[in-house]
Amino acid sequence: QGCANGMAALQAFKGLQASAPTIRTLSSSKSFPQNIPSCLWKLGRLNHVAIAVPDLEKAQSLYKDVLGAQVSETVALPEHGVYTVFVELGNTKLELLHPLGEKSPIASFLQKNKTGGMHHICIEVDDIKAAMTELKKKKIRILSEEPKIGAHGKPVIFLHPKDCHGVLVELEQA
Repeated sequence: QGCANGMAALQAFKGLQASAPTIRTLSSSKSFPQNIPSCLWKLGRLNHVAIAVPDLEKAQSLYKDVLGAQVSETVALPEHGVYTVFVELGNTKLELLHPLGEKSPIASFLQKNKTGGMHHICIEVDDIKAAMTELKKKKIRILSEEPKIGAHGKPVIFLHPKDCHGVLVELEQA
């Protein structure tokens, strides 16, 4: 559906170009229409930015007591090796991550980044299975064979940071 909408938008854009040549002065680039993907899935909104923290209580206190944000309770996600806390920002969320268990990916992240830092971004998709299939064809490495259930109770996958310009990207089924 997303690609059909993209094609309709392209046709409308071409119609505007033909009927209103003055619009062409704003953009003489002919590359815009070529950038519309032919896909079976659609990228959605930014769901959250995840931050690894060495002291979860201190981080919760910063966002809740100092900055006045609405902060969730701590939730343990043993299958991901993390404790999570969500900070509500209105238009998106911050996810505070703290290690749960010795094999936690957050523990190894914090060994390299003692004070914590941005761990990943999470973007919603309308069809995670179709996204996986297409991304594999485009040589984007996915860090698991199948989606796992994430902190919001929805399927998630992670894309290799080396394939995403140094950013660990999480895709979550909308």
